[in-house]
Amino acid sequence: MIKKPIVFSLVRDQSIFMTGIMSLLTFLAVLAFGIVLAIGTGVIRWNAQWDLTATVQVMDNKNADAVKKILDSNTEKIESITEITTEQMHDLLRPWMSGGGTALENYLPTMYELQFNTSDDLESVKQQIGDNARFLTHAQALKSSTSAGWKMILISSFVLLLTLGAIGLCISYIARNTALLHRRELEILNQIGATDTYVAHQMQIIIGKICIMAGGAGFIVAAPVLLLILGAAHSARVGLMAMLGISGWGWIALLLLPIAIIIFAIWITRRTTISILKNS
Repeated sequence: MIKKPIVFSLVRDQSIFMTGIMSLLTFLAVLAFGIVLAIGTGVIRWNAQWDLTATVQVMDNKNADAVKKILDSNTEKIESITEITTEQMHDLLRPWMSGGGTALENYLPTMYELQFNTSDDLESVKQQIGDNARFLTHAQALKSSTSAGWKMILISSFVLLLTLGAIGLCISYIARNTALLHRRELEILNQIGATDTYVAHQMQIIIGKICIMAGGAGFIVAAPVLLLILGAAHSARVGLMAMLGISGWGWIALLLLPIAIIIFAIWITRRTTISILKNS
């Protein structure tokens, strides 16, 4: 069976440029999207870890008995109660208590670390304690870390949008430039009755083949880079960075991104080519 030949194609320099730039843009898109997924997973894990944990600080010793009574009456709402001893606080503050440790110990608050069963239980105990002590959830204390995570997600999302915009501009430019280079062929095609849809389909075949090759190359390079980033983050062992990760569904979404870029490129090619043909 004889294959139907393509009427025209990109010149060699254009083909090399197109493959290279699409590989780079796909790499950046997958990398940015992967970072969004990894940090998003980290923020969710981070919040889930601390949402039900709180610290109670009794600043006035006169309220210590009242706070202890409230905690004892709500044991069914609290999964665990850990009182921070003076020795433990002394160890934490040792760098600042050398020389005057005995005097400072008189001002240390009575502290409890609480793990609640549900968020409703946390709010209930918080209201009962009221002004008797300082009630601080760990999620509130670590809010700055969560905020930094969301900012990184926004930055990565912005980079992803810029990359997709660059892909659209690049495809548009290539399609326009190719149409100008093959103006004579297009005129001949119009004279013999070829439709705009047929001509656009020729361009879609060319761009589609290049994008498939470039998309595969971009993903293959981006995946190991993401794994290196996650490995470096996990080596921290503590903090939000250690919580970063990409689930199985996340990797599937990353794999679908190059496919979506290919479809997007083909659509841009068709739209640009038909627009040029109608205005020529």
